[in-house]
Order: sequence, then C-alpha cells, then structure tokens
Amino acid sequence: METRKVQVTGGSTYTVSLPKSWATDNDVSAGTTVEFYPEDDALLLTPQSETHRQKGTLDISNLEGERLTRAVMTMYVSGFDIISLEAGRITTDQRRAIRSATQGLVGVEVLEETTDSVVIQDLLDSSELSIVNAVTRMRLIAQSMLEDAVRALVENDDDIARDVIERDDDVDRLWLVVSRIFRATLRSPRAAEELGVPREDCFDFHSSARQLERVADHAVKISTLALKHDDIPEGVADALAELQNDAFDILEKSMDALFADDSAEANELGHAAREAVLEIDEHTRTIDEMLRDLDPVQAQSLGLIIDSLSRSADYGGNIAETALQKAAPRP
Repeated sequence: METRKVQVTGGSTYTVSLPKSWATDNDVSAGTTVEFYPEDDALLLTPQSETHRQKGTLDISNLEGERLTRAVMTMYVSGFDIISLEAGRITTDQRRAIRSATQGLVGVEVLEETTDSVVIQDLLDSSELSIVNAVTRMRLIAQSMLEDAVRALVENDDDIARDVIERDDDVDRLWLVVSRIFRATLRSPRAAEELGVPREDCFDFHSSARQLERVADHAVKISTLALKHDDIPEGVADALAELQNDAFDILEKSMDALFADDSAEANELGHAAREAVLEIDEHTRTIDEMLRDLDPVQAQSLGLIIDSLSRSADYGGNIAETALQKAAPRP
C-alpha cells in the first residue's frame, strides 16, 4: 500500500499524484484520461478504455465432449464476447460439443466455421443485461418447477415430469448469465455503474441465484423419481404436497426479502423465512413415520423426494440469510 497527500492547486482544486509503478503497469502517462467511480465513501480510479468486444482464443486440440462444452461455457462466464476455438483439425464430435455449448448459453451463436477453427459470438449487449431481471426469472422458473414436480408425482403425470426436466435448461442458462454479469462487475467499476446495481448487491443476487439453481436441480430429481413411481398412498401424497407448499412459502418470503427496498420489510420477511425452515424438520419427521408402512423400495424413493423438498427449503433459508445481510446497516 502507498499513501499520498492531497494537494490544493489554483486555490480550489484538489490533486493527488499516482504511483509511478501502477501508472506504468496500466499504460498511464501524461495526457492519459482516467475514470473515477464514487462508491459510498470510496473513490475507484481506472484508466479510461475504449468500449470494445472482448476476444479470447482457446486451443481445443485436447478437449472433447463434456470437457469442451464446459470450457466454452467457462470462457463465456469469464466475459469474452467473441471466442475463437482452434485446433489442427476440428472433429465432428468437437463441433457437436460446441453446438451443445452455444445452445446452453443466452444470445450466443456460431459466427464462423473453418477446418481448424470455430468462432462463436455473444450477440447481446452486456450493458443491457439486468442481473435483477435474470434472478427474477430464475425465481419464477425454479419455484414453478418445484411445484410441478410434486404435482407430477402426486397425479402420476409423466408429461408434467418431463416438462420440469426440460425447464432446467432455462434455469442453467440464466445462472450462467448471472455469473457472467457478476464477474464483469468484479473486473470493472464501469460494468457496475452501467448495471445500476451496487457491487455488494450483485454479490447477494449471485449468491441467491446459486441457491435457486440448486432448487431447480432438486425439482429435476423429484421429477425423475416421479417417472418411476406409480400411484402413492393418498395420505402420503397430501403430506408431500403440504411439504412442498411449505418449501415454496419459504422461497417466496426469502426472495421477497431479497428484493425489498425497505430494510424493515426485508428483515421481517427474512426472519419469518428462517423461522419457517426450523419447522420443516418436524414436518419431514412426520412423513418419514408414514413411510414405514410402505414397500421398502417405494419408501426409499419417497424418502429421497422428502430430502429434496427439505433441502429446497434450506436453500430458501440461505437466501433469507443473504437478504438479512443485504438489509443490514453498512459500515
């Protein structure tokens, strides 16, 4: 850390010198324009840079299948707008993996293909993306998935179960968008300013989005198990539906607390959600007792569903904790 004394020039202008090592490392010299970003009681300084598309190159010679797909998604989340994938010769399987990756990303399309390279590009304007809208959309999809997953189980409706499984792709795409936006705000104060959301709030939204992504995963797990189930006893079905309602209510209160502008409202909703999580354990024990009279195989499968609903409620509790921290006074 280096310190500098503030000087007064011209009788009214405050000036401060820049560390030469920092200036050299960032190509700052006489005449360079720098940008200042006020952030509460701090002032962030960065060299002014021209707005341009970030380009990245990835050698995929030794990548294929899931590893290649994940590598492309990682480049996207890292903030590259144009990604050039190169190899001595790109195989058919590699092209298939690249197409799979682009289909799993929002606004990304193949721009150019040759024998030894594939160029993909993000067609969305990053400054127009909203982390709040993305998280809100994740909330609606994840909660409806959880609700429909239990309905598919109780009503023995395989079509609903398959629809829930397909909707998980939408949640995953939104999760990657949220991650991309969040990482951009960490790299650049300009990104946070264009977004219009404080960086601390971006962290809270990113953290909560991760919990919603996990809720969606458990909805998929419940739906997958529902496809293997025939009719289940009416008493157990009613109890599971009630447990799902409790988990849904926790998620609803938690997300309302996260988005609340009034700190008093956020605290009330957040604490209510946290207290409701504690009551879930007693509810799950009651259903576990009901499973003792069932066939062991069916009981085990239903036990996994109970666990998924309980974990979904816990994820709601995690969001509530984040909301309470967001609403707390800041030093």
